[in-house]
Amino acid sequence: MLSCWPAVVRGWVLRMTNAEGALSFAHKTVLAPMVRVGTLPMRLLALDYGADIVYCEELIDIKMAQCERVVNDVLGTVDFVAPDERVMFRTCSEEKGRVVFQMGTADPERALVVAKLVENDVAAVDVNMGCPKEYSTKGGMGSALLSDPEKIESILSTLVKGISKPVTCKIRILPTLEDTVNLVKRIERTGVAAIAVHGRMREERPRHPVHCDYIQAVAESVSIPVIANGGSSDMVKTFEDMEKFRAAAGASSVMLARAAMWNPSIFRQQGALSVEEVMEDYIRYAVRYDNNPFNTKYCLCQMLRDRVESPFGKRLHAAQTNEEICEVFGMTDFYNKTKAELEARKAALQTNGDQSEQPKLEDDVITMPVRFERRDYPPQITPKMYLLEWSRKEKLDQPVYETEQRTQDRAFQSTVIIDNKKYRSALWEKSKKFAEQAAAIVCLRTLGLPEGRIGEEHSGLVNKRKRDDRKCAALDDNESAARKRHISEDPQEEEEEMIRRTKVVNGVCGQTTR
Repeated sequence: MLSCWPAVVRGWVLRMTNAEGALSFAHKTVLAPMVRVGTLPMRLLALDYGADIVYCEELIDIKMAQCERVVNDVLGTVDFVAPDERVMFRTCSEEKGRVVFQMGTADPERALVVAKLVENDVAAVDVNMGCPKEYSTKGGMGSALLSDPEKIESILSTLVKGISKPVTCKIRILPTLEDTVNLVKRIERTGVAAIAVHGRMREERPRHPVHCDYIQAVAESVSIPVIANGGSSDMVKTFEDMEKFRAAAGASSVMLARAAMWNPSIFRQQGALSVEEVMEDYIRYAVRYDNNPFNTKYCLCQMLRDRVESPFGKRLHAAQTNEEICEVFGMTDFYNKTKAELEARKAALQTNGDQSEQPKLEDDVITMPVRFERRDYPPQITPKMYLLEWSRKEKLDQPVYETEQRTQDRAFQSTVIIDNKKYRSALWEKSKKFAEQAAAIVCLRTLGLPEGRIGEEHSGLVNKRKRDDRKCAALDDNESAARKRHISEDPQEEEEEMIRRTKVVNGVCGQTTR
């Protein structure tokens, strides 16, 4: 381990590592990981104002392990999308060499799965070992890990050995100085690149003073950079205060949370900007990168602080979309212009044909990254139906679907075999049915066949189904006529007949959706 090597050798190793492009944590100002705050707009804003490194909000390993990495060509981002289509983590090239992905985890193998998923899109991976909130600790994550040094070592060692990017962790101090120093020495031996230390104990809150003496003792006991955190309330209110905090803590770098949340321009060496100007800068990034409007509103309300109950704050709180937020700030023209630019880019990509959506031959399977979106198809119409009808028309064997389930997130991927050819979506779906529909879409698009989407011209399948519906209705009429002779004799039977006829009117006629 570096701490066991002579100082000259340690310095050479660190210089070589930095020369190869790895992120250095020495002498940096850092945006801390903050839940609901550390999303893309805030990170980019902090970098614009002068922060050297930005951490994303803590993201739980179980949720991230289920995500699919998706390149968003319209926004120019890389999105990690959950099975329910929520974007869990969004990043872009502007922050690639300076963003640290922080995860909440209590399992080494699951942590490695997530780290491998994101490592090519971030500068480093951090493990949260300091959050005292229940949503983090209830699963053995966050500050709960401080009571289990063996698990800490296992998680960090697994990550250091398993990925190519630097690994760090963020901790809180323990009840005694000796225990704290012993823990960070064990952490250093795992090979991490840096340690961020929040100078408060698990039960302490921002109203309690930060223990700079603990941070200093930690910094003196290890050879890797120590990042001081926890000075927002009582020590850091200006850019110059960051250096005072660093010196008082004897640390290599400084990490800011609440002070940066209230006004991220605190990172400006020239001095902080007005909150009003900062909020407008934030909104520009929020609209440009299609940030969740409730997240946008939350971050803006944190900047307003005690003014959130003012008439202006109440107007902001009432806004439900980014467009309405822009109206509150008098930025409607900006919103309309930005959305028009994004729509134009989307249309251009669709017109020119995004190469990433062209079919590719992988081994003996034709693949394409597509998803089945139920809302894109009329009721009771699916791509599988279209493919089945086409196979019958061409006198081919019916399509055969082979589906597998991924163990780490229980997602599905299906391959359809027809006419001795295999077709498969490169994306995994949340259910077996959706995976089969996605495979059918790949086949139909590769063959240049209609798939039943809303807006497509009617095909023989649609006409056939209409004929079947009319035939079904005719049979129903005949059956009804035969029953009318005796229904009125039994009130209970008459009620059941009314229910049955209501179901027929609503489209239930012995048919099922595939």
